[in-house]
Amino acid sequence: MDWLESLFMGSGIAHTMLVLSLVITGGIMLSKIKIGGISIGVTWILFVGIVAGHFGMTVDENTLHFIKEFGLILFVFSIGLQVGPGFFSSFKEGGLKMVACAASVVALGAVATYVIHLVTGTPMTTMVGVMSGAVTNTPGLGAAQQAYADLTGVNDPTIALGYAVAYPLGVVGVILSLVAIRFLTRVDFAEENKALEAMRAEQTNVVRFSVEFTNGALEGHTVAHLRELINRSFVISRIMHEDGEITIADATSRLKLGEKLRVISSPEDQEAVLAFLGQQVEMSKEEWGAGSDSHTQLVSRRIVITKPEINGKKFSDLRLRSRYGINITRVNRAGIDLIPYQGMELQMGDRVMVVGNETAIEQVADVLGNSMKKLREPQLLTIFLGIALGVLFGSMPLMNIPQPVKLGLAGGPLIVAILIGRFGPHYGLVTYTTMSANLMLREVGLAMFLAGVGIGAGEGFVEAIVDGGYRWIGYGFIITVLPVLIVGLFARLKLKMNFYTLMGLLAGSSTNPPALGYANSTAGNDMPALGYATVYPVVMFLRVLVAQMLILMVM
Repeated sequence: MDWLESLFMGSGIAHTMLVLSLVITGGIMLSKIKIGGISIGVTWILFVGIVAGHFGMTVDENTLHFIKEFGLILFVFSIGLQVGPGFFSSFKEGGLKMVACAASVVALGAVATYVIHLVTGTPMTTMVGVMSGAVTNTPGLGAAQQAYADLTGVNDPTIALGYAVAYPLGVVGVILSLVAIRFLTRVDFAEENKALEAMRAEQTNVVRFSVEFTNGALEGHTVAHLRELINRSFVISRIMHEDGEITIADATSRLKLGEKLRVISSPEDQEAVLAFLGQQVEMSKEEWGAGSDSHTQLVSRRIVITKPEINGKKFSDLRLRSRYGINITRVNRAGIDLIPYQGMELQMGDRVMVVGNETAIEQVADVLGNSMKKLREPQLLTIFLGIALGVLFGSMPLMNIPQPVKLGLAGGPLIVAILIGRFGPHYGLVTYTTMSANLMLREVGLAMFLAGVGIGAGEGFVEAIVDGGYRWIGYGFIITVLPVLIVGLFARLKLKMNFYTLMGLLAGSSTNPPALGYANSTAGNDMPALGYATVYPVVMFLRVLVAQMLILMVM
């Protein structure tokens, strides 16, 4: 049975794969457990890893470091790629407020760390390690270790030990804080869902209404000329002539008094468009569906862009209206409805609403693809090119104080993924991934990361606690919970922030992937991920900066 003992307690590739797989399996099985209706989910992987490491099921240090960092890269990159298309618009519509809240969490954590150092006399080096573990920030830990080693020429093992001791409750502390905020502010998920739907309705920027054309000053002008005159965001999709015939409007259509127009515009432009065109009338979808001539019957269909050669092209390049006599009324991208315009760049996975006759729509579908099979093909080039660029960017020194400050192997790939998700199609990159593929990539990365951290922290964990390190657990818990509770309650009660977004913001402010996993599973939507990605890049930079600054303060 020597082979079995060697497999479990030895070394080598087989041993590494077995330990990693068993830790992840055990954690996932335990994730089904709920206490008081609450589960910490895949965070159990971390604790199973600690148990495995304590009983000698360790992994080579360099291999373990690779597993942990590669898992974290996969996790943050998949998040960035998913939220990239809507990231900048969300940043404009409240992102500054969210970043300010997240920065406040970082600042309060640094103040708490310094106060505990003064009150208890715990060395600042140890406290920086505790702080990094309390906010589950590995790059901050690395920055602190590097800063201390560069200044003194030696390593301080208590930095890493403080990190390992504080990390488990750092993970749980944020989750418990989210639960506490939920109950203290009496969050009603039904009401949150209603508010979320209302917010998404505003973000779609699309309203549809019917207008009777009564502006004699504009009679005889083309639709294209009207768009120039009005200078608002709107589309005239159909025209009902006085004899009841319905035709598709294009840029050359000339309007006559008494005609009825089907208009799509942004909510803020609706009043101005109505003022120019005429008066609003009530007409049902059925009334717009067909005219008196059966050969002119119009249908609308949502077509998915799946041809790679369309990726990054503009509507003006395709000339769909002039070639096929159809009208594009809106484009759905990452769940957001957008009003189309000739200069809009299309992306793989966009869903285009096309209005026209059946034959023309079939032709347009053939041009755009409309093949779900194409969307299921993995885009490995985009993923690994993005990871490579992210590692380069994360390793680039951004400033020296006096040591180089870097975003690290988490912040760099996240920022690059967001940029690729938003601008990749402009350079021919296919950035679309199905929800299931993105979720698989994300969960595999998170599982690897948690297993690696747990196994690495297990050896010496109990001894550190027995020898006085148990106090560090309390210090770390204060650093974790106090800033999150203060900022979370303020954002919820005073700023009236949506709870789903707030969970992602607080998880991001603590750079806490397990907390994001809990938030995602609780919300059942992507709002936590969007909030996480909005604040994470700034927070990552601040965490690295603060860790180095605290070390330099006492040197």
